[in-house]
Amino acid sequence: MGIFQSGGGIMAHLNSAALGKEPIWRLLIKQALPASIGILVMSLNILVDTIFVGNWIGSIAIAAINVVLPVSFFIAALGMAIGIGGSSIISRALGSGESTKALKTFGNQISLTLILSVLLVLIGLTFRDSIIPAFGGKGDIFDPAKIYYTVVLYGVPFLALCMMGNNVIRAEGKPKFAMIAMIIPSISNLLLDYILINLLDMGMLGAAIATSVSYFFCFSYVVWFFLSKNSELKINWSHFGFDLPVLSEISSLGFVTLARQAVVSITYLLMNNILFELGGEDSVTVYAIIGRMLMFALFPVLGVTQGFLPIAGYNFGAGNWDRVRKSINTAILYSSVLGLLVFAGIMVFSENIVRVFTDNPNVVRDTPNAMRWVFAATPIIALQLIGSAYFQAIGKAIPALLLTLSRQGFFFIPLVLILPKYFGDIGVWVSFPLADVLSTIVTAYFLNREIRLRLKPSLSEKVT
Repeated sequence: MGIFQSGGGIMAHLNSAALGKEPIWRLLIKQALPASIGILVMSLNILVDTIFVGNWIGSIAIAAINVVLPVSFFIAALGMAIGIGGSSIISRALGSGESTKALKTFGNQISLTLILSVLLVLIGLTFRDSIIPAFGGKGDIFDPAKIYYTVVLYGVPFLALCMMGNNVIRAEGKPKFAMIAMIIPSISNLLLDYILINLLDMGMLGAAIATSVSYFFCFSYVVWFFLSKNSELKINWSHFGFDLPVLSEISSLGFVTLARQAVVSITYLLMNNILFELGGEDSVTVYAIIGRMLMFALFPVLGVTQGFLPIAGYNFGAGNWDRVRKSINTAILYSSVLGLLVFAGIMVFSENIVRVFTDNPNVVRDTPNAMRWVFAATPIIALQLIGSAYFQAIGKAIPALLLTLSRQGFFFIPLVLILPKYFGDIGVWVSFPLADVLSTIVTAYFLNREIRLRLKPSLSEKVT
């Protein structure tokens, strides 16, 4: 527990330095466990929020939120992208003792996130009547989607800054604080949901207000952390001024995450429209439930991926190739076992899961089989996630981008555009495991090549 204790600059330095000294398995657990809990709580928030909305407002409301999510999450992902891109630089800078570069990077992250998120929100609000139908908000879905969309977008800049700051906290080696930053908005959103939707009967407006206010709470906690003695990144006004080399590095690495979210948003757009044409509002609701389960059920695998990033980045910056190799192998092993457990749970309990969300007979009938197809390749996605995360952690933007885009951009989107024309609904759901298998094969090739060529043991390592 000592590594999580708050303290001054010395303790903060020890936290980041531990990434290069402690056993990999112990570090991965210390990093991944808080990350997993944070993702779990955030996923539970989205999950329970969907259950509340489905039971207290109706199944149409679930579809309405699903239409809005890709837009709001894309803007928030801007903050995450800048956070992950900058955090990769910060982890390596801390590993090589370049504190000035770490501070300048953090200051530029804040400035960039604030400017771009506010700009995108203004654009999103200006063109909302065109954006909502484009993402599948048609028919009975449009009106509740517009209510939710309008209010949530006002809170999205706070979420973007929160996501950015959360990744920087991890780069400092402070997973406990990063976990708390994710838990605060989740709990506050659920409490506000109960008050505004159930007690005050405010419907979609209540759901939207609860979400936006929870984003602000998250932002407030992140600000407190960096102003407190717990952070070693003590920036001043000079660090906010844009530095072109730093911005270029942040952008090239962060673009990987942003591109991933852009492709996710395009996927939502395609899926909502394809499913609306195939089965109307009910089919969009089926996808919405499966989407929530993807966020929720994969939390331990995503937690290991999050925990892996600072370990790999720090040790790569320090030139500890053996520890980098061990971190890759250990992360793949842990996340594969967890992925297998998730797979088993979904296969057995899919019907029970669906009935928690809604009693709509069409949705209850169609969702379980679709969910099984979507999760069919879960045991192998660990390699795919860890592989792309590795290239991001070490600052190799192009391979990280290509591997990140391989699943959805290169494989899933073409498959989902083609297969439903011949196989209907089943073609949509089969596209998921096919894309997972193909992208895992590609990732395995590039990761194995990188390990053989770049991370091969030195002579001294072989002797010892």
